Amino acid sequence: MRVWQHLYGLAAVVLLALLPVDSALAVSISGRSSTEIEWFDTADGETAVPGYEYLLVNVRDIDEAGLDFRGYGRLADDINNEEKIDSRLYYAYFEKKGVVDGLDLRLGRQFVATAAGASLMDGLHLVYEGLGPFGVTLFGGGDVTYYEGYNAKDIIDGIEVSASLIDDLELDISYVQKWDESELTHELAGFAADYDYKRLLNVYAEMQYDMLSEAVSYGLAGARYHRAHNWSLQAEYLYSLPIFSSTSIYSVFSVSKYEELSTQLDLHIARGVRGFLRYVLEMYEEYNNARVYELGFEKIRTDRFAGYVSAVYRDDDGGEELRGVKMHGSWKLNDMFRAGAGMHLDVLERRIEEDDETTSRRLWLDLVASINKTTSVEAKVERTDSELWDEYYRGRVRLNILF
Repeated sequence: MRVWQHLYGLAAVVLLALLPVDSALAVSISGRSSTEIEWFDTADGETAVPGYEYLLVNVRDIDEAGLDFRGYGRLADDINNEEKIDSRLYYAYFEKKGVVDGLDLRLGRQFVATAAGASLMDGLHLVYEGLGPFGVTLFGGGDVTYYEGYNAKDIIDGIEVSASLIDDLELDISYVQKWDESELTHELAGFAADYDYKRLLNVYAEMQYDMLSEAVSYGLAGARYHRAHNWSLQAEYLYSLPIFSSTSIYSVFSVSKYEELSTQLDLHIARGVRGFLRYVLEMYEEYNNARVYELGFEKIRTDRFAGYVSAVYRDDDGGEELRGVKMHGSWKLNDMFRAGAGMHLDVLERRIEEDDETTSRRLWLDLVASINKTTSVEAKVERTDSELWDEYYRGRVRLNILF
């Protein structure tokens, strides 16, 4: 994986260096650098102090004909050597739109997502939309796994065909394969549909089918009424069945499905103020079914104040309950400083003992200082405690620079 990171970085530098002077002057480079120091207590009672350097880079119009480069990654290490903190390359790819009429190309590390599956990939992604109402997407390359690494025999490839046959209707059919050491580990088919009826009712569905185990592994269907300007109503059904690599020992064990029915009412109360009421029915095979109710309000910053508050109540068929309150407020003190405070308070009834009620509390303070239009500093300090765990603190300071 590190070889790919060095290759992508070297390719970007070499490409820019080889550009003619007049082309280099036309290149647009922008991005963000974020330098962060964090500290927190570990399970052993020690203090970890990881440091991060995040870098986001966008290079536009490299060849004066629409060739762009986008990259984002981080360097990381724990100053106290208490935790293993990994450096990561999230994405780094070249993008060219209109390579030929209707064909777009991306090459490099990128996130690919279809109804059949998603992954981080080192490879080639092609989109062709020159077939009238149809579009075709092809992709293939190395299947990236951060925690185990990968080699040249770990491959992902797939195809997606999309169609816009009538106004406001989008259909997608997709197929994805994953290979580990040249052995097929996943073979997935997917279907997605989205239809917005007269800008009144949005109906959508998505399904993933595991061809190796011959079972539906994921399903989502929902509808959202959004005709009114000050409220909307949404209902969803979710189905999920875990799938494992065919080479994993876990693939021989039976797994339990999870189903969920939910509905949510969103209200536009006033300028910058919204409220919501949500109900979720959680359905398990091996655990008690549960019902979750949540009521919340949010204030978007239109002047000096922004924040949210929500209350959650959860009960299940076994008599276990959860009551929670979440809130956060942020004040713009002046053009330079924003200060905030928040808390999450939950009352949990554990399964370990029938009369064990554990109260967990998370309280924090945060501050943002905007030094100028391109430079800001963020800071946060948090205190967490419960009846089962000692109190502990964590915090972070981040310097952001736009360029």
